[in-house]
Amino acid sequence: MAEITSVHPGFDVSPVVAGLIGATVLVVSVSVTVFVWTCCHQQAEKKHKTPPYKFIHMLKGISIYPETLSNKKKINRIRRDKNGAPKETGRGNLLVDAAESGLVGSDKAPDGPNTAPHIDQLPIKVDYGDELSPDQSLTPGGSKTSSPSSPGEDVLLGELTFSVDYNFPKKALVVTIQEAHGLPVMDEHTQSSDPYIKMTILPDKRHRVKTRVLRKTLDPVFDETFTFYGIPYSQLQDLVLHFLVLSFDRFSRDDVIGEVMVHLAGVDPSTGKVQLTREILKRNIQKCISRGELQVSLSYQPVAQRMTVVVLKARHLPKMDITGLSDPYVKVNVYYGRKRIAKKKTHVKKCTLNPVFNESFIYDIPVDLLPDISIEFLVIDFDRTTKNEVVGRLILGAHSITAAGVEHWREVCENPRKPVAKWHSLSEY
Repeated sequence: MAEITSVHPGFDVSPVVAGLIGATVLVVSVSVTVFVWTCCHQQAEKKHKTPPYKFIHMLKGISIYPETLSNKKKINRIRRDKNGAPKETGRGNLLVDAAESGLVGSDKAPDGPNTAPHIDQLPIKVDYGDELSPDQSLTPGGSKTSSPSSPGEDVLLGELTFSVDYNFPKKALVVTIQEAHGLPVMDEHTQSSDPYIKMTILPDKRHRVKTRVLRKTLDPVFDETFTFYGIPYSQLQDLVLHFLVLSFDRFSRDDVIGEVMVHLAGVDPSTGKVQLTREILKRNIQKCISRGELQVSLSYQPVAQRMTVVVLKARHLPKMDITGLSDPYVKVNVYYGRKRIAKKKTHVKKCTLNPVFNESFIYDIPVDLLPDISIEFLVIDFDRTTKNEVVGRLILGAHSITAAGVEHWREVCENPRKPVAKWHSLSEY
């Protein structure tokens, strides 16, 4: 009988090691499964997520869908064949700047500074030219000077033609800005204007759009349609359409031609599109409405040649949100002459009309340049869905436009190393 020999494997694995290997494989498998499920779930949510408000902008056969775009807009040109069916052209997509289309705010979410002081080395030795951007324009008077062609009391500002319609199945308000006639001359050199229109639905101010700029014309034809979804027909009587007619200026702030206010309580789009023509009126700036107050502290160190700016607090700010509150932050711009050379922002203070900031910024400024330095404080309401809106402005320094601002700057210069804190009323931007 043959001898039976036992066969042993080439390697031995202890039960402990085998258990650890099995547990590791199980944990990795579960982790991968959870990760894949989470990614798929987030993609599904993004696909079916409804934006806070939604509108479609039709511009002469071009459809703009802002809810699917971020910083740039995709424009699909649409043609119709002989049977009337829409057909996309094969030229691809065009990209237009979101700020130019007016569908997204141009201001980014403010990056709040650290609580530690910020030090900015000002490029004083650089040759500053007169080239100004629209948000950097500053005149010796502290604001943009009115051009000789600015519309006065006895100047006709023209007429605006538009239409209002309502889509009941989709609960959508449709506003078409068609054309304007007889606009005044805002540019002396070309004896013309570069008009465009900003439209806001009041009182919420959540829906803000603007048309494209049409160059060198006093009778612009826009033919742009804005469709706003999520507006019940029962709320139309409480809404007001505000059209602001402006003329684009490349080197300074845009000129305001006039405005048109339309109360939808007197418009009945239930039976179809309503065609309207309204006279453009001079803008009614309600100076009696307070923009609030801002407390700032300034201190200059002549030995170190440093200016310390502290944004302390604000109070009595106007209500900017539908909740009756505001999300303010302060943007600090430093100008040398008319050129902006430094800018900083504070943190955003959520849901308050009396924010406390207590944030400081330090700038290196030579003593001999102090007479040409101006510091601009812009109190801005942060809005995640629409464009940030300037609540009010304060200017201290060479371009200060108020007696309190001039006095504050004088005390800072005459009392070196001493922090001088004062309250200032905010003016309209």
